[in-house]
Amino acid sequence: MRVLTAGILFAAAWLAWSGVYTPLLLTLGAGSCALVMLLARRSGFFDVELYALHLLPRLPSYLLWLLKEIVKCNISVARIVLSRSMPIEPTVITIDAAALPAVGQVILANSIGVTPGSIATDIHRGMIEVHCLTRETADQLRGGEMLRRVRRLCEG
Repeated sequence: MRVLTAGILFAAAWLAWSGVYTPLLLTLGAGSCALVMLLARRSGFFDVELYALHLLPRLPSYLLWLLKEIVKCNISVARIVLSRSMPIEPTVITIDAAALPAVGQVILANSIGVTPGSIATDIHRGMIEVHCLTRETADQLRGGEMLRRVRRLCEG
């Protein structure tokens, strides 16, 4: 079922982005989709841990929350940068995300990376090392709201 769903999505994306529907291009597109499916299958894309299409129903609410966090962090970083004293306290913390599946760990690390003021520098065995611009940012991440939301996204 996963392979069929992904195949349909890949073909639909190709058809939508192509915009040209001559027999030659439709044949080349079908061949391209088949090749992508073969490579995806060989690379383990359809393994339960990596396959993430089941997240789609819950993804919009997570993305709206993440967008709100990005805006709040942008304002916070702008205040810091525009301040005469530049009140930064670079801090490195480790977040334990071992309870999340591999795709959840990647989502968490990328979510941290897109919020200004923090960047995930390493993921190893479920531990995410994060560099934060301020202690306040580090404390917010330690508070675990982002981790809880990613866990909810992955668990359903």
